[in-house]
Amino acid sequence: MKTTTIPEHPDAKSPAGADIRFVLGGERGNMIHSTVPPHQVNRATVHATVWEFWHVLEGSGEIWRDDGSQSLVTPLEPGTSIDIQPGTAFQYRNVADVELKFICVSMPRWPGDAEATYVPGKWQPTV
Repeated sequence: MKTTTIPEHPDAKSPAGADIRFVLGGERGNMIHSTVPPHQVNRATVHATVWEFWHVLEGSGEIWRDDGSQSLVTPLEPGTSIDIQPGTAFQYRNVADVELKFICVSMPRWPGDAEATYVPGKWQPTV
């Protein structure tokens, strides 16, 4: 049994550009806390094998997802949950004057930054 708290300072940067804090990890997946500074536009990426579930805690943003058959932009507001399936191109941005914060669960466990490939996105990245 594990019990953790969100670290005060970021542990790393995601391939897309968010500050991340490692929360929990296990054999089949892991959980991080992500923070995107005000008005930051992250790089567009696609994951090879990892499926992600996000749950927005604070702030306001948008995420673009394109799975090859559907392309859409979804508002990221507190209480919103989304998924990103393997092979789906995605890009997200903070559209507010405060940090965008969300929990991200990855399945299987995040194998490392080589999992993400950069792709053309919907917006010009600022990182």
